[in-house]
Amino acid sequence: MEQTFASSGTGPGIDADAVAALADEPLDWRFKAAPSPPPPAGRPDGTPTIRTVREWLATSPTLSSLGTPLLTLDGAALDHNIRTMADWCAKAGVALTPHGKTTMAPALWQAQLDAGSHGITLANLPQVRVARAFGVQRILLANTLLDPAGLAWLADELAADPRFAFVSWVDSTESVRLMDEALRVAGAERPVEVLIELGGPGGRTGARGPDTAVEVAAAVLRAPTLRLAGIGGYEGALAHDASTEGLAAVRGYLKDLGRLHGRLANAYPDDAPPVVTAGGSAYFDLVVEELTDLPDTLVVLRSGAYIAHDDGFYRGISPLARNRGEAQFRGALHGWARVISRPEPQLALLDAGKRDLPFDEGLPEPQQVRGGARLTGTAARITALNDQHAFLRDAGDLAPIGAVLRLGVSHPCTAFDKWTAVPVLDSADAAEPKITGLVRTFF
Repeated sequence: MEQTFASSGTGPGIDADAVAALADEPLDWRFKAAPSPPPPAGRPDGTPTIRTVREWLATSPTLSSLGTPLLTLDGAALDHNIRTMADWCAKAGVALTPHGKTTMAPALWQAQLDAGSHGITLANLPQVRVARAFGVQRILLANTLLDPAGLAWLADELAADPRFAFVSWVDSTESVRLMDEALRVAGAERPVEVLIELGGPGGRTGARGPDTAVEVAAAVLRAPTLRLAGIGGYEGALAHDASTEGLAAVRGYLKDLGRLHGRLANAYPDDAPPVVTAGGSAYFDLVVEELTDLPDTLVVLRSGAYIAHDDGFYRGISPLARNRGEAQFRGALHGWARVISRPEPQLALLDAGKRDLPFDEGLPEPQQVRGGARLTGTAARITALNDQHAFLRDAGDLAPIGAVLRLGVSHPCTAFDKWTAVPVLDSADAAEPKITGLVRTFF
């Protein structure tokens, strides 16, 4: 039987063997986070040259085996965040289809799916192709796919695999026309499921107003290559803080989404429950409050940043940070950078910059000197990033030349894309953290 996106399905929905095979990749100069190799013949003590990720991990490496700059994941925090979000969604009665574009890491997608996630959300066709290469069976494309070549590829994927469930967005009658035309040319055998995207004034994509959205739904019903599966949108485009005004804007949008769903109730096919999806990592609590009373509906959250959380933007705006009575997410991402120059008494230059660490939602936060002083709560701060340097001010003698600093980062969505492999530590707080994994990314 062909799966729909709302089908319950069975199993983790990813090819575990394909994910496991990543450990057999050569570990060499292609990865910024690779250890410095021994000579081709091995070390003087007879230890052989490390050739793969699996062989390296078998040596029980520690953080000291890697240089700087570096980005790492705290394994304990990562596991905690995955469990915490899975438990929260189960208690709230909503499905979680985490946004995979945050990490583009099949191993982390597998961990999320194993914890109960309904599927994986992605943002564009190249990301979808990565997911299909690793056998992801249920994909939500939070975007409109209009590329004829891409739609032809999708039609072939759907025809070849009855278990593959896919849904994407449309927000205009013209996008419906173009999708239908391309799928007809491609000879699509299965209809492509679509969600009507509702936007908001000043927001991103999405039909502006419920009347326009209803017209788009009517166009979908007339297109034989498409199937109306529900509605969706992104409330995070309408606010950027947890102020009274910001939360009110989000609530107002979600109420509009619920009313649109009611207007389309008689248009949905009756072979699967309709889907209503919203919810990034900043306001998913409001999505639950406003939408979970919708009858016979699969409400889907698409939160992605929660898996790594951060020590910046999401630390302040996450629902679990705002609602102090609940379990908190933990910052799992850390940068590591070395002091390479102190040209002025209160200025130090570190060897990590914009090519290594995120900066669009706040600069990295100096937390401690490895094996030395804590910097959290001191005057030490990073004031700027160049391509390959960070400007650390007012750390004084706490950060001498050669010292390695642990940095908190803000916004995981622009952290993972700078690294093709991210080491996983047993605990970033340990005196000598052990490396327990190497997460491969595909951007």
